[in-house]
Amino acid sequence: MPNSSKALVLAGALAAALTGCGGGETPSAAREPIPDPLVVTYDGGLYVLDGNSLQVKADVPMDGFLRVNPAGDDSHVLVSTGEGFRLLDASAGELTDTTFAAEEPGHVVTHGEHTVLFADGTGEITVLNPHDIAAAAPRMRGMKTPEPHHGVAVVLDDGSWVRSEGNPDERSGAVAFDASDREIARSAECPGIHGETVVESTTIVFGCENGVLTYADGAFTKIGAPDAYGRVGTVRGHQDSPVALGDYKVDPDAELERPNRFALVDTSTDQLRLVALPQSVSYSFRSLARGPHAEGLILGTDGNLHVIDPVSGRTVKTIAVVEPWTEPDDWQQPRPSVFARGHDVFVSDPATRQIHVVDIESGTKGASVTLEQAPNELGGTVGHAH
Repeated sequence: MPNSSKALVLAGALAAALTGCGGGETPSAAREPIPDPLVVTYDGGLYVLDGNSLQVKADVPMDGFLRVNPAGDDSHVLVSTGEGFRLLDASAGELTDTTFAAEEPGHVVTHGEHTVLFADGTGEITVLNPHDIAAAAPRMRGMKTPEPHHGVAVVLDDGSWVRSEGNPDERSGAVAFDASDREIARSAECPGIHGETVVESTTIVFGCENGVLTYADGAFTKIGAPDAYGRVGTVRGHQDSPVALGDYKVDPDAELERPNRFALVDTSTDQLRLVALPQSVSYSFRSLARGPHAEGLILGTDGNLHVIDPVSGRTVKTIAVVEPWTEPDDWQQPRPSVFARGHDVFVSDPATRQIHVVDIESGTKGASVTLEQAPNELGGTVGHAH
C-alpha cells in the first residue's frame, strides 16, 4: 500500500526544513578540537567538556529548557530549542548557524548511517546522513505522519523504516515501510507508544502501555506485559545483545510513579521479564543505560549504579556514585542522570553540581568535576558505529 502522507524533501528544496544554513558551520581555526566531547545542559546554557579529562572547554549560553542528542557523527550534537534542532559543533565548543526547523522538536534517533528527527507539532520526519550533517546543504529526506503526535521514527540499515502511529490525543502503534516507502507492516498493539531502541542492529523495540512492540524482518511482534497496564516508556539496547532494558510502571493514574521494577525484553525468545531493585529503591527515565559489554545500567535513588546481567537479570555489581536522591515531580527538573558511550559511563549529580566517570569493569568511581551550575541533561558525540 502506498503511503499517501509521505513527502520527499529533495536536496535542492531544503528551505522549509532548514533555517540559517548559509555556509553551514564556521570552524574555529585557533582552537584545538575537544576530545570526545561531553555536553551538559544547565539552566541558561550548555557546558562542553573534554570527555577524557572532564575539563570544561566551553560554556555556551542558551535560553529555555534544552535537550541534547547525539547527531550521529564524532563532532556534533543536536540541541532541541523552540525553533527546532540546533546543531552544536561539540568538538569546537560552539553553535553552528544550522537549525533543522521543527515545531515542537521531539525524538532524535541515530542508527547506522541515518539520523532521524521527529517534529511532534506537525508529524514531520527528517532523515539525515550524519556524515554530512554539518554541510552547507546537507542531504535530507522528509516524510510525514497522517496526524501530528509525540512520536518517533527509525531507519534501518537496509533503508526500511518504521514510524509511530497516533494523533494529538492518543498513540496506538507503528507502521513499517520498505526502502521505496511502500507500507509492508502495521500494528495497532502498542497503545501509548513511547521510547525506542535497536538491539543486535536489526530489531527495533518500542515501549507500550501493555508491554513492548518489536519489529524485525518485515513483521511486528507483540510482547505483552504481565499486568493489564504495564507501561514501558524508556528502552535501551545494545548491538551485541538481543535483550532490551526498559523501565516499568503499573499505575495509569499516578502523577509520578516511582518504579522499583525494570523490564528485560529478550527479542530472541519474545519474552518480557520483570526484575526488582532492592526494596525502596526506584529510578527515573534518565537512570537507564547500557554498559560496554551490554550490561544493563540503572542509577537507583540509593545513589548506586546497579550493573545488571541482561540474560539472568542478576545484579553483578553495585557501584556507589552519588548520595541518595529523590526524583523531582517536574520531569524537566535536574536529577542524577546517566550517559554511556563505549567504555565511558558518565553520571551527573545536580545536588553537588558534579559529573563523575564510572569504570564499570573495575566497579569504581573515577574522575569527577564540579561545575558552576547544576547539570541537567547529559549527551555527547557517539561517532557513526553504534
